[in-house]
Amino acid sequence: MDFSFTDDQRLIRDTVRSFMDAEVRPSIRVRDREERFATAELRKVGELGCCGMLVPESWGGAGADTISYALMLEEVARVDAAMAVALSVTNSLATLPVFKYGTETQRQKYLRRLAQGEILGAFCLTEPQAGSDAAALATSAARNGNMYRLNGTKSWVTNGGEAALYVLFAKTDPSAGAKGVTAFLVEPSFPGFRVARYEDKMGLRTSRSAEITFTDCEVPEENRLGEEGQGLKIALELLDGGRVGIAAQAVGIAQGALETSAAYAKQRRAFGKPIGDFQAVQWMLADMQTEIEAARTLVQYAAWMRDMGASRVGPHASRAKLYAGEMVNRVVYKAVQIHGSLGYSRESDVERMYRDARVITIYEGTSEIQRMIIARDLLNVSSA
Repeated sequence: MDFSFTDDQRLIRDTVRSFMDAEVRPSIRVRDREERFATAELRKVGELGCCGMLVPESWGGAGADTISYALMLEEVARVDAAMAVALSVTNSLATLPVFKYGTETQRQKYLRRLAQGEILGAFCLTEPQAGSDAAALATSAARNGNMYRLNGTKSWVTNGGEAALYVLFAKTDPSAGAKGVTAFLVEPSFPGFRVARYEDKMGLRTSRSAEITFTDCEVPEENRLGEEGQGLKIALELLDGGRVGIAAQAVGIAQGALETSAAYAKQRRAFGKPIGDFQAVQWMLADMQTEIEAARTLVQYAAWMRDMGASRVGPHASRAKLYAGEMVNRVVYKAVQIHGSLGYSRESDVERMYRDARVITIYEGTSEIQRMIIARDLLNVSSA
């Protein structure tokens, strides 16, 4: 068993780490307070190849493996979790499906721009009444000649209002249930597309989460992604890979909280000595580091399985996301506790990390959904 990284993987990790510390860390606290999207920062990190990590170089991507992708997201989330969310979605849920399922025309039109960070992508699956039960979505797509007319509402759209391309799922055959869902590539300039509002969230304040309405939104036939009825299969396959990225984000947030807490424990003094000298603080730090290492191993194993072309990546991704998502919430709790009253203040970074971590157990499949996937795989029970 070889747990070492390749030279390329180490270079990606170290390059992104240096960029985040130098270019992003100085502004994150102000941007979080102002709820300002990291437009300039994302453009710069896109120039490093971080928006098309899994896309071949021939299409403008980095041509990297999934382990490198996970390392990139971990380093970004270590400093700015909201920025990692934007990168995760544009990589795994927008850029990758255009590469994997898009026609040559669609690739020529969108892929290079996405992969090079010129534009961001978004993923439109969740609806007000359809979250974990993705097959229950109500947005419809009725064919009208060489066009489709979309009607419905999508909620919690990451990068909503900032993206130039939306991977959207709608029912073309309502009577077919899950087999009647089709995927589309939607531009915000299409008639009938409207950003209705932005969510006022607990955490990830600099990440846009939008509700988008479609009223007779006209989508050309050539913007259908894959065949009619193939949409839910595409969505679920993308989410399997996306969960590896979410788990990597969790590890990054936790690592950032650990580093901040260890530094504070050395600097903060009580009863005449650094608080790091007290066993209570030492044990919290020890538990934090141990859990982070365990989660990181699960994430990198799931990434490796994906790179090996394993036929059942889903359960590995679910185990990584389940454990990492629960782990990061325990770690940031301890980080706030170590900081004491400062940890409860918006003047501290761990206060932001505490808020940002909470959603990890919810989006791209709740912890409960991950447990269902893991258990079904273990018991070999059909989802039907």
